[in-house]
Amino acid sequence: MAFSNLASKAVLLYDEWIKDADPRLEGWPLMSSPFPTTFIIGTYIYFVTSLGPRLMENKKPFELRQIMVFYNFSVVALSLYMTYEFLMSGWATGYSFRCDIVDYSRSPTALRMVRTCWLYYFSKFIELLDTIFFVLRKKNNQVTFLHVFHHSIMPWTWWFGVKFAPGGLGTFHALLNCIVHVIMYTYYGICSLGPAYHKYLWWKKYMTTIQLVQFMMITGHIGQIYIMDDCPYQYPIFMFIIWLYGSMFLVLFLHFWYHAYTKGQRLPKMARNGINKDQ
Repeated sequence: MAFSNLASKAVLLYDEWIKDADPRLEGWPLMSSPFPTTFIIGTYIYFVTSLGPRLMENKKPFELRQIMVFYNFSVVALSLYMTYEFLMSGWATGYSFRCDIVDYSRSPTALRMVRTCWLYYFSKFIELLDTIFFVLRKKNNQVTFLHVFHHSIMPWTWWFGVKFAPGGLGTFHALLNCIVHVIMYTYYGICSLGPAYHKYLWWKKYMTTIQLVQFMMITGHIGQIYIMDDCPYQYPIFMFIIWLYGSMFLVLFLHFWYHAYTKGQRLPKMARNGINKDQ
């Protein structure tokens, strides 16, 4: 009885909460509720941490070089497209880079931002292939907690962002992330081409700096909301989550930078959401 009452209250709370969702997303793929996204992420975690390694235990690693070349450069193209769309739907056409609220109208620009946000959310599912490739190639040492956490939390939190606040200052970190992914996946793509092309990766040493600058900019930009007077952004909780996430990775990358460059220790492998990727 107690469980039944608790479940009923949870359903009522969910129904009340979902009423505030953006009606423009009604009928869009994966946007009906958070449960499909949660199921996909749960399946991903189970496969890359348990089922996949067990299935591959007595098998030879898959040779995926050609597939990975196509995959990496496809992500580069997608990231370039999303960068352009984020710019044209707000960040280069009117946003102030300060208190930019969500435009819930059905104007062409507002709807363009909604489509771009949904595409960015969906792209996080595509990037789950990063980890699946590690498992199929038996690079299990690169399936770290940090890597899996990063790839799991992004689509899950972005479901809520797209559902309730597709636009405004909460999308700045997505724009930056797309720009950084153009650079990162270009690097990964060249790595995938084989040793003959590694001579063109002289700029590898700047990858950590690029990541560090990204998180500094995210944390600094989103932190403005706490010092601005009367910013009417519709969902301050999202700002706190972005600030917390950016701050956490800023600390992690500062720690990485300190040990890698200040103390001169060997660069640790930080798969995908870090710097080094063994292709």
